[in-house]
Amino acid sequence: MSLLKVEHLSHQFMDKQLYEDANLVVNPTDHMGITGQNGVGKSTFINIITGALLPDEGRITWQKYLHVGYLDQYAKLTPGLTIFEFLKTAFDDLYQQEARMNQYYADYASNPDDQLLEKAGEIQATLEAKNFYEIDTEILRVATGLGIDAIGMDHDVSKLSGGQRSKLILAKLLLEQPDMLLLDEPTNYLDTNHIEWLTTYLNEFEGAFMVISHDYEFLDKVTNCICDIEFGQITRYTGHLTQAFKQKEANRETYMKAYENQQRKIEKTKAYIRKFKAGTRSSSAKSREKQLAHMDVLTPPSNRAKANFRFPYTQTASQILLTTDDLVIGYDEALLPALNFSIGAGEKVVLKGFNGIGKSTLLKTILRQIPMLSGDFELASTVKFGYFRQELDWPSPLQSALQYLQAEYPEEKQKVLRQVLARTSLTAEEVMKPLKQLSGGEQSKVKIAEQLLTPSNFLLLDEPTNHLDDDTKAALRDAIKAYEGGVLLVTHEEDFYQGDWVDKVLDVEKMLQA
Repeated sequence: MSLLKVEHLSHQFMDKQLYEDANLVVNPTDHMGITGQNGVGKSTFINIITGALLPDEGRITWQKYLHVGYLDQYAKLTPGLTIFEFLKTAFDDLYQQEARMNQYYADYASNPDDQLLEKAGEIQATLEAKNFYEIDTEILRVATGLGIDAIGMDHDVSKLSGGQRSKLILAKLLLEQPDMLLLDEPTNYLDTNHIEWLTTYLNEFEGAFMVISHDYEFLDKVTNCICDIEFGQITRYTGHLTQAFKQKEANRETYMKAYENQQRKIEKTKAYIRKFKAGTRSSSAKSREKQLAHMDVLTPPSNRAKANFRFPYTQTASQILLTTDDLVIGYDEALLPALNFSIGAGEKVVLKGFNGIGKSTLLKTILRQIPMLSGDFELASTVKFGYFRQELDWPSPLQSALQYLQAEYPEEKQKVLRQVLARTSLTAEEVMKPLKQLSGGEQSKVKIAEQLLTPSNFLLLDEPTNHLDDDTKAALRDAIKAYEGGVLLVTHEEDFYQGDWVDKVLDVEKMLQA
């Protein structure tokens, strides 16, 4: 019996048809990846099947009594609650059962009724079967696997960064052990070691899951089937990602031939109707007009242009852009040992290490957004920064992408702003949508557009590949390689910087061990 059945799903967002009479079945053994380019409707699909969004048409049927766990990035985190206390809420139901059991035992002490003892015994058996007395150990296991323990288990949840918050919510979801997991970009804030841990966890997970990710290496390791969204259709492929994409390419070629043949037939029919509608063959023309009206027209292929980035460069006479001298970074306490390194003009440097170790803090310190704890660093007097922040937050989320850039660059002509947004592959319709209605990948493109409008000679890029599809990542990589200035790149995707274009990799974890 299927866990989820999606039937005749159709949904349009503004002028974009996301799905047209689409169908999908999810079975109990499915470890399913959801793929598709930015903006095709992957996250919207999750919102529809969870009931957060009503589709224009279609039917969503879940198996009864199924416990579905959804990675909710907007879950409420109560100020004053520690990380450990928050993770314990994953077991609220078991703690409630324990309270009832203790009450039965207390009642039995004053009223020795065997039924009370029997009820308490049943609950105790349930708690033991669910490893209730090993909860603390399990919490620490998952917290360590995702790198949360490095933050401190007594850390106030309301003081977490966006990435730390995402990891915490993911940890709670995994601890709940639902029958089915729904994960939207779970690796975005995880480093390599923690992605490996999550990969092992998901491969050993006994339930089903659906996971959206642009990290194809991760998807290839954890999936046994793929749900791909394209041409307004949802296509299911059996096998891991590599197998699915081979089949997808073959299907795409077949589809394109069918689409082109149908378009030729439509044009030929329309020409016949125009020529003979008022003549002696009018009845034949009208007949063909009716046939055309009832034709099941194939969805046209996407005409979205591919991204084409070029970061504007401003000259600097300095050979060294940044030098650190026993630099110690952090907030109340040092996150890392004293740092000593330099970055030269035109040098491409990658900063790697587990999430929460201090990579983003280092960038913010260099930008003088937060003070250093001790030591010093020196910037060339002619440094002009370009800075990509990984958080997708906006001062006015109801603004469109165009309005946002107009407010940030009031001297720039609207025509130029539209051209820059078009170079990120955003469509004319998308740049007019409220920012909060854009997908994660589309919002990231708006942030990249800011860098395309800001001449610089030193780029600080904090996880710029999060949310981006493969084509856009390739365009970003090419732009970084071609950039004449210095680059300090933070990314957890090792395959993004493979090759000979990176001058050096600073491994923060090795700094800790030194």
